[in-house]
Amino acid sequence: MEMDAEKIWKAMVGGEVYDAAHPELIKRLRNTREKIWEFNNLRPSQEEEQRKILRGLLGGCSTHFQVNQPFRCDYGSNIYIGEGFFANFNLTILDEAEVRIGDNVFIGPNVSIYTACHPLDAETRNTLVEWAEPVIIGNNVWIGGSATILPGVSIGDNVVIGAGSVVAKDIPSNTVAVGNPAKIIKWL
Repeated sequence: MEMDAEKIWKAMVGGEVYDAAHPELIKRLRNTREKIWEFNNLRPSQEEEQRKILRGLLGGCSTHFQVNQPFRCDYGSNIYIGEGFFANFNLTILDEAEVRIGDNVFIGPNVSIYTACHPLDAETRNTLVEWAEPVIIGNNVWIGGSATILPGVSIGDNVVIGAGSVVAKDIPSNTVAVGNPAKIIKWL
């Protein structure tokens, strides 16, 4: 069982097709939800306790960061945040693959970052197989409220993503991108 559990985890994080209903993954999801519940139910004044939970949950984080409650993620261990990270209310990260976020990244409220991908064919999709693609966000990025970052996207340094945007393709450094799908409207 241990080899099987390790193989399914490596397949998921490695971008291979995997069984999303595998008992090992369900167990890990439940464990993460317990930690997230604990984080989200601390008093707002208990900032150090909140950071302690996130330090134990995330794959890596800096010394100085702020994540406003509530926060949601699938596993946590595939999320890496840089120095000076700030996330406003209702950040959701589905981290079946790695999500790497650079330094001085500001995320507005109700932002979602997804790595999970699902088959288009309904019959295949109903078997609960999926795959994941990593998301990379550079340094000095500002993501406006209610934006959605889709699987496999890379966002360069010094980028502004407009509120409500859906980022479906890579965004180069030093740009402002807005819309659905997000398009570059300005070079900085």
